[in-house]
Amino acid sequence: MGVISVPGRVHRTHPIIFTCALTAVLLCLWCARSLLHDAWTLAALPIIWFRHAEQFLVSAEADSFDITFANYSRHQLSAAPYDDRVPPILHHISLGSGAAAHTKWSDVRQTCLDIHPGWEAFLWTDETAGEFVAEHFPELRTMWEGYRYPIQKIDALRYMALYHYGGVILDMDLQCNRALGPLRRFEFVAPAAHPTGFSIGFMMASKGNKYVGDLVRNLARYNRHWLWLPYPTVMFSTGCHYASTIHAFQRNRHELKILAGPRSNPNMHSLNGQVTTPIFDHLGSSSWHSYDAAMIVTIGKSGKWVMPVLFVGGIGVAFLIIRRTRRRRSVKA
Repeated sequence: MGVISVPGRVHRTHPIIFTCALTAVLLCLWCARSLLHDAWTLAALPIIWFRHAEQFLVSAEADSFDITFANYSRHQLSAAPYDDRVPPILHHISLGSGAAAHTKWSDVRQTCLDIHPGWEAFLWTDETAGEFVAEHFPELRTMWEGYRYPIQKIDALRYMALYHYGGVILDMDLQCNRALGPLRRFEFVAPAAHPTGFSIGFMMASKGNKYVGDLVRNLARYNRHWLWLPYPTVMFSTGCHYASTIHAFQRNRHELKILAGPRSNPNMHSLNGQVTTPIFDHLGSSSWHSYDAAMIVTIGKSGKWVMPVLFVGGIGVAFLIIRRTRRRRSVKA
């Protein structure tokens, strides 16, 4: 007599339950669409940054500009014979227990003032910065005053001051070795960072520059506690990665110049660490870097596909967790 096999019970998800679960997932994605979009733009920077790089990288071929500065006078204050698009204004920022409290940084700042005689100079402090934001950017005042980390207030103030006045933003640890006159011909210019993007420790812009205005307008949108860590929160909400992302998604990047170097020395103007460039001695304080900085920087240097892969992988893990949870609930039912 043969053995009769009884097939195991097959659990099938009821169509109504499946439809409700799918609807819930789609609703969650719809509600989080802004977060997902912003996260993707940040993650995609390593891939899209060099798109149309020939438009925005300063070069002798495209701009008739000597990126080594060897052919410019050390004391050249104007871009003549070109028009000066950047007004002769220097901005330094010292908030809270900032660098200006130390004589060392005051002396470093003085090198930039001395080599730009006749230029207007701002030293933004807690008092003057607060009054400025309240008067000219009242819609951002609450957010600005409530930033979790002091460096976020400094970064946001860079964009506000640069947009309202135009001129040059300089970190307190930048010692000027020459005048910045030759660069005043550009609507916007900043030094390239390694491996992608640019440094916001030095920026020059015309008054009311559209791109700088976009940096100000997007501050509220990207104001999130990214990955629940200090370093990415700063970099993605106000810092270099944030500014570079907004740059990368501009329709016209031709006027948004980035100062890099020749192929033999692409980091010629990068302000990473304690370095000397054709323009500055960068003393590299980086005092705001937190415990997680090394980890994030290592990830960033691992390759341009790492951040997008991590982003997609995170979405995949979240999807698998949701799917597994739904299966368990259906089995219990």
